[in-house]
Amino acid sequence: MRPFDPRVLAVAPAARRPVAVLAAVGVAQGAATIGTAFALAALVVAVVEGGGLGGPVAWLTGLLVVRAGLGWTSERVAAWAGVEVTAALRTVLLRRWLEVPAEQRPDPDRGATLSAQGVAAVEPYAARFLPALVAGAVVPVLAVAALVWVDWLSALVVVLTLPLLPLFAALIGAATRDETERRWEALSSLAGHFVDVMRGLPTLVGYGRAERQVEVIAEVSRRHRRATMRTLRLAFMSSAALELLASISVAIVAVTVGLRLTHGTVDLRTGLLAILLAPEAYWPIRRVGAEFHNAADGAEAVAAVLADVTTDPDSPVRGPSSPDELGVTARGLGYRHPGTDAPVLHEVDLEAGPGLTVVTGPSGVGKSTLLEVLAGLRTPTTGEVSAGRVHLVTQRPFLPAGTLRDALRLGTDAPDPALWEALRRVGLEGFVAGLPEALATRLGDDGVGLSAGQRARVALARATLSTAPVLLVDEPTAHLDAASSALVGDLLRELADRRTVLAVTHRPELVRVADQHVVLTRAGAEVHR
Repeated sequence: MRPFDPRVLAVAPAARRPVAVLAAVGVAQGAATIGTAFALAALVVAVVEGGGLGGPVAWLTGLLVVRAGLGWTSERVAAWAGVEVTAALRTVLLRRWLEVPAEQRPDPDRGATLSAQGVAAVEPYAARFLPALVAGAVVPVLAVAALVWVDWLSALVVVLTLPLLPLFAALIGAATRDETERRWEALSSLAGHFVDVMRGLPTLVGYGRAERQVEVIAEVSRRHRRATMRTLRLAFMSSAALELLASISVAIVAVTVGLRLTHGTVDLRTGLLAILLAPEAYWPIRRVGAEFHNAADGAEAVAAVLADVTTDPDSPVRGPSSPDELGVTARGLGYRHPGTDAPVLHEVDLEAGPGLTVVTGPSGVGKSTLLEVLAGLRTPTTGEVSAGRVHLVTQRPFLPAGTLRDALRLGTDAPDPALWEALRRVGLEGFVAGLPEALATRLGDDGVGLSAGQRARVALARATLSTAPVLLVDEPTAHLDAASSALVGDLLRELADRRTVLAVTHRPELVRVADQHVVLTRAGAEVHR
């Protein structure tokens, strides 16, 4: 975890402008504060000496108005910067995961934690910490330069004591980094365990072990809570330590100024300026320390995001092919899941041209994995794949939260008449026409509102709208009755007249109408024509 990694601006270019504006506003606020110290000292001296108040009051009022405007601007730009950086990083991260093969993506628990809570934690990092870091590097220099011009002895005290703050901040920051990493691991563990429990809940209920998981989740939650409390205690202690150092340093300046005022070796204006300017040299560094604790989760998340998006992906092993190629060819294809020794696919030879090819085999033999490898979603361990553009319909197709029209148009811009024709071909035209809002009917996340069979047929309707020459379908009739299964079979045969259709199934009806039947086994693939 680094306080600032310049790669974040390279990875997310949209974040450069708001962060730069916010840093400039922070520096302007520091300069305005130093100017306010001069105006306030001039006003006090004018009151004590009985001079004219018009000029000092006007300058002080103007600077206070400028500072108020900069403060308002800072809040507005901070909100803009936080949203821009968060959205940019999440977009880059999700696009990266979609581009790489499945085995190079993070585990679902880590992916969910990083893309949700992790990226959200970047907002205070970008909106608060990065501008404070810039101000902490610039404003103390301006304050010390002003002090040198006003009173070199006070400037010497500040120069000698100022390095203590970043030194202690670095020491405390190292401890904060360790605590934040432990807290992040606890959060990932909690998220991973919760996801595993949700996935296996039907099995746990069936074996009477669901109640036990309540205790396990509670224990993991307690570990996360304890890690969070340790981080908060450390944050409060570090803030107190930096405040103490800054207060002692300012007190030293005040004591030296007071003694010199008593002996008449310094005038009132110089003494007031020294006392007013000294805190401004320490305040930006104290703010950096405080904001670092607030943004520690964001810094950890930024490091994790950059580790994911800046690693060069492995290139899929695919042979030369054209996007419009009508066919799929696999030679010596093998695949092994990461972290396992036994291959899922072994020496699979497959050649599917235009027409309907059906793949069968016992459960667990790797039929779904074969489709994902042919589609380019997974990188084969051995062998080579050659295929044109592919449209894959999985056993659990993705339907976005939105309208039914949005779900059908995913990846296309087909007009409504084409959507109704696609629905007719899968037997859903009457059902959708009977809905109160028809194509404008809202669906929940993952197609909530439709049955499993209806979701499968919506995905098949979407496949008919695709222009990809190769269609891969995984168990298209798994959730359908006999009449709907026959309709889907006829549709696949119709699509196979002008495309290469490769369907994984357990249904003998599809096998009987197929142009080619591939039986997948642990030893390879047997082709029957």
